Amino acid sequence: MDRLVVMKTFVTVAKSSSFSQAARELAISGSLVSRHVADLERQVGVRLVNRTARSVSLTEAGRRYAEFAERILDEIDEEDNSLSQSRDAPEGMISVICPKWIGTLEVGDAIAAFVREHPKIDIRFELGGMSDRNYDFLDRGYDVAFHTRDLRDSNVLIRRVSELPFVLAASREYARRRGLPQTVAELADHDCLLHPNDPVWRLGEGEDTVHYKVQRAKAVANSYLVIEKLVEAGCGIALIPRRPAFERLQSGDLVEVLPEFPPPDRALYAVRGPGGHTPERVRIFLDFMTAWFRSKQQTALTSV
Repeated sequence: MDRLVVMKTFVTVAKSSSFSQAARELAISGSLVSRHVADLERQVGVRLVNRTARSVSLTEAGRRYAEFAERILDEIDEEDNSLSQSRDAPEGMISVICPKWIGTLEVGDAIAAFVREHPKIDIRFELGGMSDRNYDFLDRGYDVAFHTRDLRDSNVLIRRVSELPFVLAASREYARRRGLPQTVAELADHDCLLHPNDPVWRLGEGEDTVHYKVQRAKAVANSYLVIEKLVEAGCGIALIPRRPAFERLQSGDLVEVLPEFPPPDRALYAVRGPGGHTPERVRIFLDFMTAWFRSKQQTALTSV
């Protein structure tokens, strides 16, 4: 039988000096109280209670064990309460893992803003090392994982945080020097800059969607920051996140290529563990991230 259950029953008997009173307090039968005490005596190997027809008293070993058991149960209650309070307090540590490409861009900016606004919440933020298993981040001790691929998994809870717009872009200098393609097929005549996650460019929407496979890339880099720098330097055409490049697109330093075939947005998901009560600090973090991306999206829309 569960050791903590029988310990609780024994402590209640010790305090009330009555099996029947202990049964009433615990809302169980008197026979079950007797069985709990007998089971505990078998576990510890000594008699703990003297029972007569009229009274119940503790043996010397029983008094010693009652003090021990009460102390243990009190410590468990204190720790349970402490954990419950920390769960509901907007403070403590949040561990987050994220794909490198988005972590070095907008998620990193959003987390910087969160840290400034919530000084009592600490952040452990790791880039890269993402697993194909959607729940692997939990086994590795993370509270939240960000993904940009569609997820369907009952083992985790998924929140859609934002849409990440992309743009096919080149620099103004490249457009002046090489001209710009007028059709998707003409991309084959241009220098294309490639992220290994995007070997095929999906351009357009609905029935007008075209999938263009880059046959020979002028440069390949696994960082959109690097690719954007290559674009700015006039090295070629690339598919890049729109929001980090927004100001340069507005100024005309970068120009949109094939605007009639806009690449579709990509969803940003925040994933956390299933079940139970979400710790307050995690809830605050997810709400903040959602609001931050929404404000950026609204700013971009009003500036168009």
